[in-house]
Amino acid sequence: MSHDHHDHDHHHGHAHGHHHHHMPEPGHGRAFALAIGVNTLFVAIEFVYGFLANSTALMADAGHNLSDVLGLVLAWGAAVLAKRAPSARYTYGLRSSSILAALANAILLLLACGAIAWEALHRLTVPMPVEGVTVSVVAAIGVAINGFSAWLFMAGSKDDLNVRGAYLHMAADAAISLGVVVSGLVIMGTGWTWLDPAVSLVIVLVIVYGTWSLLRESLRLVMAAVPDNVDAAAIQRFLNGQPGVTGVHDLHIWAMSTTETALTAHLVMPQGYPGDAAIDAIVAKLRHDFSIGHCTLQVEEGTSQHRCALVA
Repeated sequence: MSHDHHDHDHHHGHAHGHHHHHMPEPGHGRAFALAIGVNTLFVAIEFVYGFLANSTALMADAGHNLSDVLGLVLAWGAAVLAKRAPSARYTYGLRSSSILAALANAILLLLACGAIAWEALHRLTVPMPVEGVTVSVVAAIGVAINGFSAWLFMAGSKDDLNVRGAYLHMAADAAISLGVVVSGLVIMGTGWTWLDPAVSLVIVLVIVYGTWSLLRESLRLVMAAVPDNVDAAAIQRFLNGQPGVTGVHDLHIWAMSTTETALTAHLVMPQGYPGDAAIDAIVAKLRHDFSIGHCTLQVEEGTSQHRCALVA
């Protein structure tokens, strides 16, 4: 916007991190550290046993667990970067790195899926003997580890895209590992070795299905779209309904990070600037009712055009 020199620009109240009340940061860090440690160890064990037992299903499960670990590392790194103080160049700090982490996480998962699907299709055409007992035992340990990890992240999954990504992956992993346990038992009983690559293809479909929404939402945030949990039309109605406001234009709402939302708007108020207390009340209401953490409002008397160049 090129008209900031003549705004009555009063911008107050940057309630950064206000979404985090469901899950305090220290617990957040502990959950990440514990889940990363336990899952890294299990991925190594599961992959080795998958290789020894000739099981692509077990290797697929290990691949999914590995993508979870990488996703957790990305999400934790983004959470740490989000707390970095703003600088002269990065005036929002590095909080938007959490959006890039969510996007990288989704892309990583899809790449892992491609590699596993390729191997599984090969195994379907060239069947190999599968060690059913090993598959079932190792996958059963996976159910326990993934269930525990999902529980660690359940509390924060409502508020942060990366924590939700971690929680969804862990919960899906627990279900997937259970499927691998069953396939191992069936192979033991029937000798149907084709079931193993078939199960790994099902795992891949489950991962792709779960990752698609993460990819779509993180891409939207990268493109500065209004976050899914924010009702832009309701905010427009709220601002229009404020005393003295005859029009609202240049309303922009975008995500600063996976947990924080910013807003800028021009309020046309012909009677003039209503005072700091009135603007503070609007900002507080936007924060409380609409989860807007960073708000800049420009008051205009409507005597000239202040529209920004983006809006024709």
